[in-house]
Amino acid sequence: MEVEPAGFSGEPCLCTEQKPPGAQLPVYAVPARLRRNPLPFHLGAWAAWTMAARSVGLLARSPLCAQSRSPVRLAAARLLSGAGPVAADVGREEQPLRGAETGSEDKTPKKRFSEVQEERREQAQRTVLIHCPHKVSEKKFLKYLSQHGAINNHFFYESLGLFAVVEFARKESVGSLQSGTLMPHEAAIPFRSRFLSLKLKNAGGQPSEPPSVRASQQLPPSSQRLLERLCRAESVGDQLDTLLQELQLTEENVRLRYLTCSLIEDVAAAYFPDCTVRPFGSSVNTFGKLGCDLDMFLDLDEIGKRSTPKTVGNFLLEFQVKNVPSERIATQKILSVIGECLDHFGPGCVGVQKILNARCPLVRFSHQASGFQCDLTANNRIALKSSELLYLYGALDSRVRALVFSVRCWARAHSLTSSIPGAWITNFSLTMMVIFFLQRRSPPILPTLESLKALASAEDKCVIEGNNCTFVRDLNKIQPSRNTEPLELLLKEFFEYFGNFAFNKNSINIRQGREQNKPDSSPLHIQNPFETSLNISRNVSQSQLQKFVDLARESAWLLQQDGEGGPAPAPRQPWGLAALLLPSVRDSRSLSKKQNRRPASERVKSLLESIKEHNPDSPTATDGKRTMSTHA
Repeated sequence: MEVEPAGFSGEPCLCTEQKPPGAQLPVYAVPARLRRNPLPFHLGAWAAWTMAARSVGLLARSPLCAQSRSPVRLAAARLLSGAGPVAADVGREEQPLRGAETGSEDKTPKKRFSEVQEERREQAQRTVLIHCPHKVSEKKFLKYLSQHGAINNHFFYESLGLFAVVEFARKESVGSLQSGTLMPHEAAIPFRSRFLSLKLKNAGGQPSEPPSVRASQQLPPSSQRLLERLCRAESVGDQLDTLLQELQLTEENVRLRYLTCSLIEDVAAAYFPDCTVRPFGSSVNTFGKLGCDLDMFLDLDEIGKRSTPKTVGNFLLEFQVKNVPSERIATQKILSVIGECLDHFGPGCVGVQKILNARCPLVRFSHQASGFQCDLTANNRIALKSSELLYLYGALDSRVRALVFSVRCWARAHSLTSSIPGAWITNFSLTMMVIFFLQRRSPPILPTLESLKALASAEDKCVIEGNNCTFVRDLNKIQPSRNTEPLELLLKEFFEYFGNFAFNKNSINIRQGREQNKPDSSPLHIQNPFETSLNISRNVSQSQLQKFVDLARESAWLLQQDGEGGPAPAPRQPWGLAALLLPSVRDSRSLSKKQNRRPASERVKSLLESIKEHNPDSPTATDGKRTMSTHA
């Protein structure tokens, strides 16, 4: 039946979102799909970089770069610009804008990865997703919902329409809300989910009012605005931190990801009542960028753990189950059934593909309401453990994430990475390279995996499919690094280090934290941290590796010429990190149909001449600093 609170006449009623028969995926439904066609990155076409949706709630971000660039104003601007998920999840206060440059010690207790996962999952179970009309009144909307219980948090965002994410204080409030929700009368698949639709009763007779809800379009800043922010920063280190703040997942976006997993779990629970759907990868390891895919793991291990057999008597009961030849076949059958269920019964799940013969079988689909491209796997616990390891490394030092984000963005700008499978370097490989580089600093900024294993206690012991995945999970047991090198130096040294790395004979190994002889002839060998016999970069071709080396040397040379990284007075003149994101000559060849081009060294020199013309007071000599060659 329809429910109306007292004093709330003729306003909204809730209906369950249904799966219309034959629903198709509009081409604009999932912004993440834009990443399937990578474009060259340049300052005149930043849309190739800002290609995915961004969920931002009622906490609006203030402009990061004000007219004045004083440290006080910059620090205040950052404190007012919505904190990312690391500050909330790890348990640290937001740092000042320049705090990431030296990785200063933070004595605030830090949460374990498992604690964050459980808190977020429990939070998502108390949350509903509601499709709202654009003319809804926020005040009346919240009053209507509050009859079912106290509301802890809520925010609005825009995807294919206006949506509200509402978190109740108690899980029972969700059941109360569902009991008062109507089932649509049109032909649809009846399914009682937590994805609801708000309808206005007598909407035609109501006075026309402007929308009273603050909602975001889920897009990153415009190209011009982002360019100005990078160019107005105080240093290269500030640029790296600015880039991190603009691209990292927001608190609202993280909430939406866990809620999406929880909604998929509701569907899977129809077959497996005690299953858990957990996010992993970039959504939870703190290295995710706005618009990244949502990787999910269907965990069925909890089903067996719920049973507590009675030991009294001489009898033991077991469930009758369907036997299959292997665990892989079991995984394929389970995912096949879940894929069919999502395709036919899952509200908002469209474009379902069952990719069951891959090395790791998966179901790929688009979740329209959230705008996420989703990959659902099972029997993939090592991937979840890898997410925990990256979460730990990202939480140990504030410089780690800023450096990883910048290197990944640089690689994407020069088409070194791609969302399409191929011979490119992956983001995971780049992250391993950054971690390895930080392990090689003196003193080290990050510990090796072996040293983390040495700190582990008995409760940390973990062996998955014969692979030792043990490392300390309590971040508070790890001593902070004494290294105080600034971000701008680390970025330049990263490019110098790998611009001169002996890839022909050495491999990268974060478990040992030192260069080792390559066990095979792959152009790039990066050892999987847990499945040590695997090379996570075996797909990379020699030409792509050489391109990476050439661009690394070029970028190191350019940063060397920038000296200490001080910006030029001209506010629109690209410098530092912004200059590194300019397209390389080799990136432009395909666009110019292989016309004759100047070598990369001439491009860099012309860029520097342009900077000097706009800034006559800038230094023109390197004063004895080593200059990197731009040739391979």
